[in-house]
Amino acid sequence: MHIDELLALAKTQKYTPNLVLTIPSSWSQGRTVYGGLSAGLLYAAAREHVGLERVMRSNSTNFVGPLIADQPFTITVEILREGKNVSQVMVRAIQDDKICVVSQICFGNSRESAISVPNKDTHNIAPPINEAVPSSATNLRPEFLKHIDLSIQEGGWPFSAQATSHYHGWMRFKKAPITFTDAHLISIIDAWPPTLIQMLSAPAPASSVSWSLEFIHPHRSISGNDWLAYKAHTRQAANGYGHTEANIWDKDGELIAISRQTVAIFD
Repeated sequence: MHIDELLALAKTQKYTPNLVLTIPSSWSQGRTVYGGLSAGLLYAAAREHVGLERVMRSNSTNFVGPLIADQPFTITVEILREGKNVSQVMVRAIQDDKICVVSQICFGNSRESAISVPNKDTHNIAPPINEAVPSSATNLRPEFLKHIDLSIQEGGWPFSAQATSHYHGWMRFKKAPITFTDAHLISIIDAWPPTLIQMLSAPAPASSVSWSLEFIHPHRSISGNDWLAYKAHTRQAANGYGHTEANIWDKDGELIAISRQTVAIFD
């Protein structure tokens, strides 16, 4: 299924509170649904419950347990508070009566303000290359990457015994969305491997425990064909956990999102 079809299904949660979804295994990451897609689906459901004048400012997602592909689950939306300017929404993916993924999303109005501090972060990443996945790594590629192009400029493919713990590169959907939305942005940011597993010399399990996103809304729109730039660095890692931060820019070099993750490594 195309990403647009999946996100469209989640939007109907507003009209069917007990909506049941099943995600095909072509969007899996091991036995679970690809984390970026599950977070994108929760956002798409929440978006329908908040006025469009309020845009997403932050999104905090916890991957509580595996959300199994090819098995039905439900999405629930709870409005925690709707104030004059800000809405706080809690969204959950529930499978077999267990919470699998939970997101708390903050939506806020734009307001007149005397405070203006422009972002000056730049990336200087070389233009994208065509080969998204080295042929030697094809057998290790998770299923969902059939839908996404990654152009890695710095950093190595997972389990390749690299000395580096960062990634610089580009990403885009192989089949362009008709309209690129914040749900698409959430769904693609998590496509990159955890920065740490490139340092391993053999396959070992790793999973995101928590994922925090903050969004900057430029005046320009993003096309479904656009490459988005990505830089992720490891802040610290020890005792089986790593903490990473990433910036995401549009094709014109404008910062659009900041990502932070806690990752568990089972080596």
